[in-house]
Amino acid sequence: MYSVFFILKIMTEISYFTEEGLKKLKDELHLLKSKGRLDIAQQIAEARDKGDLSENAEYDAAKEAQGLHELKISKLEKSVSNARTIDESNIDISKVSVLSKVKIKNLTNNIIFNYMLVSEEESNLSENKLSVKSPIGKGLLGKKIGERVKVEIPSGNIEFEILNISL
Repeated sequence: MYSVFFILKIMTEISYFTEEGLKKLKDELHLLKSKGRLDIAQQIAEARDKGDLSENAEYDAAKEAQGLHELKISKLEKSVSNARTIDESNIDISKVSVLSKVKIKNLTNNIIFNYMLVSEEESNLSENKLSVKSPIGKGLLGKKIGERVKVEIPSGNIEFEILNISL
């Protein structure tokens, strides 16, 4: 029998993606595993050819870069293995959920924002893709049109009104 903590830990590791977002993640992983690894191996070989490895800063830097590269690959592999895509036809647009497009109004300055709520890995503010794990994303989840949401952000509290929810 699984403990509640174990089940909750598994559930929190799952990330939901659009088809496009998951494809980008897989493409990046493939690039890092193929070309990225070859490039780093070449850098290590070139540094090794320069002589004594005990005093070769270039070799040390290349090995450190290799470690960071492998760490990034490991994190992406974990994200891909825990990734789920959502069928947009099953999304309930009566309330804010993952992959919802939300139109909100900042009640302090009356500025209107449009965001799509996505996984943390897929978030990109320049594309108006807001992470569901961000303070604003967390505050919006489960809310309905017309509801007001008070969100605590690093600079204080901010209040939004949900104007529209769509796909």
